[in-house]
Amino acid sequence: MTEIVLSARKITKTFPGTIALQDVDFDVYAGSVNVLIGENGAGKSTLMKILAGVERPTLGTLMLGGESVSFSSIREAAGKGIGIVFQELNLCPNMSVTENIFLGRDITKAGFHIDRAAQKRRTIELMKLLEHEIDPDTLVSDLMIGQQQIVEIAKALAEDARILIMDEPTSALSTSEVEVLFKVIGELKRAGVAVIYISHRLEELIRIGDHFTVLRDGRLAAAATRDEVSIPWIIQKMLGATEVAAKRPPAAPAGEAILDVKNLTLPRRGAGLAVDNVSISFRAGEITAIYGLLGAGRTELFESIFGLRPGAQGSVRLNGEDLSGRSVSRRIKAGMLLVPEDRQRDGLVQNLTVGENLGLASLRRFTKFFSISKAAERPLLKDVIAQLHIKTAGPQAAITSLSGGNQQKVVIGRSLLTEPNVLLLDEPSRGIDIGAKAEVFSTMRDLADAGLAVVYTTSDLKETHAVADRILVMAYGRVTADLRAEDASDEALVRASTNKTTQPAFAPEDLL
Repeated sequence: MTEIVLSARKITKTFPGTIALQDVDFDVYAGSVNVLIGENGAGKSTLMKILAGVERPTLGTLMLGGESVSFSSIREAAGKGIGIVFQELNLCPNMSVTENIFLGRDITKAGFHIDRAAQKRRTIELMKLLEHEIDPDTLVSDLMIGQQQIVEIAKALAEDARILIMDEPTSALSTSEVEVLFKVIGELKRAGVAVIYISHRLEELIRIGDHFTVLRDGRLAAAATRDEVSIPWIIQKMLGATEVAAKRPPAAPAGEAILDVKNLTLPRRGAGLAVDNVSISFRAGEITAIYGLLGAGRTELFESIFGLRPGAQGSVRLNGEDLSGRSVSRRIKAGMLLVPEDRQRDGLVQNLTVGENLGLASLRRFTKFFSISKAAERPLLKDVIAQLHIKTAGPQAAITSLSGGNQQKVVIGRSLLTEPNVLLLDEPSRGIDIGAKAEVFSTMRDLADAGLAVVYTTSDLKETHAVADRILVMAYGRVTADLRAEDASDEALVRASTNKTTQPAFAPEDLL
């Protein structure tokens, strides 16, 4: 048996009105990947915050190296060799990559002069280890979210921790980047580092996990070693069920194209094109997945269509209305809405309640004589909370009291309240567990069946098949494949995602 380096016993954590953890036991083994699994709201992130010194347990004990410990801060836990990669990025956007990595732990000369050259060299070494050519002097605000995730991982690796917590480290990474991360994790294991790994991608867990712990509703549901674990076992322990909702066929054939994009182009910072002369259309009643690797241009395409990129050139027409050059608010009024990839930065207002966040984009529906009618708003908020199975005490609960996955569902729910014709979802399942993911995909199917054009991006091959009727692939800012879902093999999608040649799109009649 591998040595247990950190042990949590009878951990209980309560918040006002909520028991996040109750009597949870958790062992961490040296030189192993210790997988922690559970639905959103199961208590995984709360347990990790306790181990990393962000939170203190209400009850229970921590044993590190055979000694009882209690951490009052991240720095205190780091001093004992515990590092963490947070699920929600913990970076300063107005600082450079190097400054973020060494924030609070500068390399110094003679104990007080910051050795900036040494910090830059170490940053370059970490980027090479993670196989990324990110300039150490680049501001974090200028990086895409996947690149920010790489910086977050590099920040943790710079600590030389003996216990490294990774909370959803691959949620914004492409398939090739995940492979690099797994190689780094293998090197950490060989060096004796204990890795605590949280992810909702079950195939990842089966592939790299050594010890598995499952939480359900804040309690320990199961613990097992690699030989005892399979995907059906994980699902059963997480949900008490053996399968997740199956893909549903459309209720009716897709209708006419309602969103037409012609010759859309967006210059990239520095040189080149982030979106390169893209012409596509989306039809009512159809779900379209856009698959691609990091930097393929998927997010930039959505932001250009939605009016967030003033440098974009080309034509965007919704229901025949030309929206080129029109404001974001005008596009929302016309029936378009975007669910952003980064829910914390772009999707939520942290000091508002769940209900206030849900109603933000649709205030005109509830406004009477210059004031908001709570009586009109309340039943609609309750309906969308029930529809998306958002785990919350109610519309009046603080948005920060929700788990990451439930916060994502609030962002999606806010979009639905605007009654859009076209719904653009940028990585809608990022940080969402398999149960919540099934609910989101089922909701997307319901919306398409109600006549919406639903378009979502993903870097997960399995998610492209989960609900889509049609799959587009992007690479180097171009659409490199346009396929019916039944014709889209994994091999075809992967090939197209690395192809610089634009493939001819199907004509609308070919997709019938």
